[in-house]
Formats: sequence, C-alpha cells, structure tokens
Amino acid sequence: MNDSTRADQRPAGTGTSGARTGVSASTSGPEAVISAPEAPPADEPKKVVRIGDRAFQSLATGSGIFVVALIAAIGIFLLIRAVPSLQANQVNFLFSRVWDTSDPNELSFGIADLAWVTVASSLVALVFAMPIACGIALFLTQYAPRSLARPFAYIVDLLAAVPSVIYGLWGVLVLGPVLKPVALWLNQNLGWIPIFADGNAPADGGMNIFTAGIVLAVMILPTITGVTREVFQRTPKAHIEGAQALGATRWEVVRTTVWPFGRNGFIGGSMLGLGRALGETVALTVILSTVNSGPNFSLFDVGATFASKIALGSGEFNNNMQVGAYISAGLVLFVITFAVNALARWIESASGKGKS
Repeated sequence: MNDSTRADQRPAGTGTSGARTGVSASTSGPEAVISAPEAPPADEPKKVVRIGDRAFQSLATGSGIFVVALIAAIGIFLLIRAVPSLQANQVNFLFSRVWDTSDPNELSFGIADLAWVTVASSLVALVFAMPIACGIALFLTQYAPRSLARPFAYIVDLLAAVPSVIYGLWGVLVLGPVLKPVALWLNQNLGWIPIFADGNAPADGGMNIFTAGIVLAVMILPTITGVTREVFQRTPKAHIEGAQALGATRWEVVRTTVWPFGRNGFIGGSMLGLGRALGETVALTVILSTVNSGPNFSLFDVGATFASKIALGSGEFNNNMQVGAYISAGLVLFVITFAVNALARWIESASGKGKS
C-alpha cells in the first residue's frame, strides 16, 4: 500500500498537528489566520469578612443610633412633661415677665426675663471671647515657636477643667469689684443707650450681666480657641509657601491665606462656645442670684437664666404641674442649644477644616 492510500485511510480529525491541538486554520485568504479558543475566566477572589470588622461596624452603627435616639427621647420627655403645665398657664409663655408657680392650681409663668438674661450674658461673652480666642489661635499657629506653642495651648485648654462654682466665686469676689468702676463709667457716659442704662443690680457690687458675661467669656475661651487653632493649623502649606514666595509678610500671609481658609471654622467654634454659655448654670447662679425686681433690659441687671432658674427652683419640684413649668423653660433652652450647636456644626463643615 502506497503513501497516498495510507493518508486517505486516516480517521477524520487526525490530520495536522494544528487540528490535533484544536487550533483551526483558515486558508480563505492569502495568509492563514490561526485563532485559539478563549480561556475560561479565572475565579474572582472571595471577599473575606472578618468577625472583628463586622463587630466594630455594628458597634459604631449602634452607638450612633443610640445617641440620636437618646436626644430624641430627651426632647419627647420634655415635651410630654411640659404640655400639661403649658395648658394650665394663665399668661403668655413666650412674652410674659411673670413667674409665679407657688400655687400648682394657679400657674403663671413666662420666659421673657429669662430669655433676656440668658441671651444678653451669652452675647457679652461672645463679644469678649471671640477676638481673644482668634488672637490666641493665630499666635499659637503662626507666630509662637513650637517649644512655646504646645505648653501654652495646654494652659489654655486647662481653663475648661476649672469647676463652674470656682468661676462664680471668682466673678463675685474678685472680678465684680474690679469691674465696678468700668460699669459706672459706662452707665454715666453711655446711659442714653438702653443697654447701658441703670439696671436692677445692687449699686454696691459688680454682680450683673456685664460681669457674668466676662466670666462666661473666660469659660468658653478654650472651646473657641481649640476649634479655631485646629482649623488654622490645617491651612494648606502650599498656600502659605506661595504667599511667602511672593514676598508677603507674616501678617499678609495670615490675611490672605490663613484667615480666608479658617474663617468659617472660627465662626463655627464661636457658635459652639455660645451653646456652652447658654447652658451654664452654677457660675451664673452665684453671680446673678440677687433679684430685686424685674430686669430693665440693661447690662447692669441681675436675674436668672434658663438654667439658673431651674437650679434655683429645684425646691418646688414636689408637684408635677410645678415641675412642668420649669421643664417648659428647659425645653426652650434645649431647642435653642440644639439649634445653635447644629448651626455651628454646619458652619464648621462648610469651612476648610480637614481639607488639604
């Protein structure tokens, strides 16, 4: 049998090596085009879920939900306890200056005076604390050497560790007598302005809203300074170095780069300080506890804030209706403080904090 006969008798599919390996050849064109079959896709690696990661995620999520639920529960509790007393109130709650809860069956309570003393003392605190805090933050981040900046920052932060009652005693025994001549000068020379007119505070002392505001300014100084310092420190180095390369002085660097970058953070920190001042209790109770009559809407008034009024009235907490009157004042303070802190967080998040 010759070779051609043996080639014809070969089984189909046992031709060339290309056919045996599964490679097809196309000879329709001038050159053969060889194509190999596609390889099966490799299996994707399975995502490993660690028990520790899942537990930490659950813990963090649960903590966040718990905080939100706790705040909501506090608000609901205050509202439920305040509604019966508000319904029994015989005067306008928001605009009346009367506060008489001695008879549970004849409740008459309004928050006009409380709102004035609270807001006035807090605003005085902001007027004094904001520029000082801004100056301290700029000094620590832009001017002071590192060996001095760190311990000085610790000293400022330690102001937050002083008990409130110590601040109150310092305001009554030390700061009040020192500020008395200043208060008299303001009253005599600017008395034509209502807020500097005669108030209801005793003439022989410095216990008034003006003194309380300065004490509050010292108390909120660490809060504003800490937030502002952190924001100023995050000013992009490229911006500072670029301004210095153009020949800017230290003050021009601050004015053109640091301050525009951290301005919103400074305002947000100030709002956080305001929230702290609105809720201060013990210090203002010590300073403003002497009440002769209703306030005259002057900085030289005494009276009570929302928080100090609740503290001073704790002796009446033996009847649900009387308690509800004070809880109503606490509800207003809760709403104001919550709104101020939410505004501060929004302003702070809109600033350059944390951005490079």
